[in-house]
Amino acid sequence: MNKFWTRILKPRGALVKMLLLLTLLAIILLNASDQLEPVRAVLDNESFMVSIGQYQFSAYRIINVLLTLALLTWASAFLAELVERQLTHFPKMRAANRELILKFVQISIYVIAALIALDLMGLDLTSLALFGGAIGIGVGFGLQKIASNFISGLIMLMEKSIEVGDLIELSDGTYGFIRRTGARYTLIETFDNKEILVPNEDFITNRVTNWTFSNHKARVEIPIGVSYDSDIEKVREILLDTANSHPRCAPEPTPACYLRGFGDSSVDFILHFWVDDVENGRWTPQSEILFAIWHRFAEEGISIPYPQRDLHIKSPGGLDKVIAQQANKDAKDRSSDTDEPRN
Repeated sequence: MNKFWTRILKPRGALVKMLLLLTLLAIILLNASDQLEPVRAVLDNESFMVSIGQYQFSAYRIINVLLTLALLTWASAFLAELVERQLTHFPKMRAANRELILKFVQISIYVIAALIALDLMGLDLTSLALFGGAIGIGVGFGLQKIASNFISGLIMLMEKSIEVGDLIELSDGTYGFIRRTGARYTLIETFDNKEILVPNEDFITNRVTNWTFSNHKARVEIPIGVSYDSDIEKVREILLDTANSHPRCAPEPTPACYLRGFGDSSVDFILHFWVDDVENGRWTPQSEILFAIWHRFAEEGISIPYPQRDLHIKSPGGLDKVIAQQANKDAKDRSSDTDEPRN
């Protein structure tokens, strides 16, 4: 049903739009030249009158208003689409500026179309002020979330804090690229090709990490532990050489290697290096450097130890008692299984 009304209100295809426009224009011209006077005489009959309060509408007037509303709706959609196409011809314009101009033009077009429609219906706008205020309050409570999302979208466009193409991360762990900013939601495409629609209000009220807000640099961390028999100076040299030799490692800031502590079974290091293009991902360079570290460690005889634990039993007698009890229980279970009758 929604698709049906979308096709009616926003027809697609240049030929369809042209035919609809020509048809409506022909009807309006025929009406203006009094060619439809016989039809008007019939439809203006009192038997076809509809009364709403102090207003009376004839069938002819209702049909005329509906056709005019359709023309205004199609014309508004056509103008908005035309402006959107024209804005794409300015590649140097930022995406946020394009979206902001488009939203302003769309709102202006539809507001003007609504005012023209009310005027054509012969309604006195001043008499609707009180009634419109009451409706506005009621609709405001019901549509406050929609209004909040719409205003939040405008704020984002004006502040330019989040733009199309940015790599962002939300507080709930959603991670991906901004593909579109709409009046109600923002479309995020994740790395596994999922498209998530996030209400614009969430970007204003919650914490958002924008990885590409002012620059595209990002730091990658690799924690690693080596055995206590290793030459820690050699380990540090291998880690730095491996990072510097990777093509995606940024020359500035330079990679850094830190000794973080002496663990239960290993000497713990952490390697930091930067990439200039975080939008291309951090896992690939991290994985490739880990592979290179593994091979270098194998060549240099440096081992990565397994976790080791020493277990000290304070009362061996108590342990023997527990083992004996468990053995007796297992024996009873086996004997009870063999005593069960077979069918």
